[in-house]
Amino acid sequence: MKVGIINVTGYAGCELARILYQHPEVELTSVTGRSAAGQKLGDVFPHLSPLDLTITPELEGDLDLVFSALPHKASAEAVIPVLEGGVKVVDISADFRLKDAAEYTQWYGVDHPDPSYLEEAVYGLTELHREEIRASRLIANPGCYPTSAILALAPAVKLGLIELDIIIDCKSGVSGAGRALSLGTHYSEVNENVMAYSVEGHRHLPEVTQELGGLTSQAPAVTFLTHLIPMTRGILSTCYARLKDGSKTSQQLRDLYREFYADQPFVTVTGQPPQTKQTLGNNYCLLHPVVDKRTGRLMVISCLDNLVKGAAGQAIQNMNLMFGFPEDLSLKALAVYP
Repeated sequence: MKVGIINVTGYAGCELARILYQHPEVELTSVTGRSAAGQKLGDVFPHLSPLDLTITPELEGDLDLVFSALPHKASAEAVIPVLEGGVKVVDISADFRLKDAAEYTQWYGVDHPDPSYLEEAVYGLTELHREEIRASRLIANPGCYPTSAILALAPAVKLGLIELDIIIDCKSGVSGAGRALSLGTHYSEVNENVMAYSVEGHRHLPEVTQELGGLTSQAPAVTFLTHLIPMTRGILSTCYARLKDGSKTSQQLRDLYREFYADQPFVTVTGQPPQTKQTLGNNYCLLHPVVDKRTGRLMVISCLDNLVKGAAGQAIQNMNLMFGFPEDLSLKALAVYP
């Protein structure tokens, strides 16, 4: 099958190209990037030279699926004509993740170009929506923070193990901010520094609340705080909630989590607290639930690579399901460690 990437020059876009190069069922035939249009992909990213593609301002040729790695609003404007042309889409932006158009406007500061697509789009967290993804033509690829947080909390929420007053503390590498220049991501600002940001509400919060709320009859109250840390890739989320049954042990919780994710190829429940470097370059999310006996709280540590399971790898996982390929095709790489 033939696929295209809109905005290959961003971090998620070039990561898509890297992983797709190894995919035995896919030919990447068209890549766009307006600032680099007319240049060879290998001149912009020498590590992608074997793909031998030229970056164009618009998609070219007949395609079976398009990935969009554009920012919000621009992505919807680009992919709606693609959908209308009968081509399936996996959108890595936030444009189709929220079901409520008013909520989208509230958090992203723009009106949605066509809210009619919000109900049709399937939230592309495969661990929760596998069957809907198989039948869909429009996938809203989850955000990197929500992927980490939702996977950490889904078993506890679904199984009714916790009170729904939840705290999520996330830390991300700088690549999560994308390639666009900004003062906050300059080396001198980030190096040897840790900073909290979006402290009055991160744009990914409604995504987390929407998906966790779909697992229970009661809307969760979620406090969600993000931090930028001086590394390139990776997310570490620590999630806290009070257990309803304070007698449960850490081992019992890990057993419940392993049972919940038994059929999920890219979620691993670990016996020790995971580290971001243990997910570098792969599509796995590592989870470590533990009980704080002094307070009766569940703590879940969650790690993933924000550009793979948090973006490009998850997008390809969704594509595999949409076209009937093995879910883990081209995604079996182990982490690069140390």
